Amino acid sequence: MNTFEHIYSIVRRIPLGKVATYGQIARIAGNPRWSRVVGYALHVNPDNSSIPCHRVLNRFGEVSPAFIFGGLDMQRVLLEEEGVRFGEDGKVDLDVYQWDA
Repeated sequence: MNTFEHIYSIVRRIPLGKVATYGQIARIAGNPRWSRVVGYALHVNPDNSSIPCHRVLNRFGEVSPAFIFGGLDMQRVLLEEEGVRFGEDGKVDLDVYQWDA
């Protein structure tokens, strides 16, 4: 299994209604310095239907400004459909919603 496949296998384990951070995925993958590698792997995600990369946020609980989810705010929409709530500051409360891997 290559690095990206390993990252995808971890992201697939994030439960519905939970989120993880890029750094968290990097640590689980075995290298806490791979946050950017995780981000790139998710950017080139070959299968959005089985790799729920919309559940990965930055360390502040913020969604990606990128368009990879189908448009601006689509990541937020997908998370809200799963029951994840955002604060008035536009962030997810990681104490509530972060996956306990």
